[in-house]
Amino acid sequence: MKNKLIDRLQILSISLIWLLFTGIAVWILNLIKESLRLHDSPDASLGISLVAIPVFFTLSSVLTYVFIGLRKGRRKDVEH
Repeated sequence: MKNKLIDRLQILSISLIWLLFTGIAVWILNLIKESLRLHDSPDASLGISLVAIPVFFTLSSVLTYVFIGLRKGRRKDVEH
């Protein structure tokens, strides 16, 4: 019972991490689109997006790998 609750909370946290970072990426891309539509200089938006989007997706990938990697290692130890 307690393990199932922890597993569900981990899956929920991974889902929320991906939802948050995907939302941030969509928001930044929307800022670039709006700056182009308004004939504004998109330099700042492009600079932020070139740094922020890869950082956020790398961070979410690392967090997902940590959760999944720890679960795989834990299950192998239980089976032996």
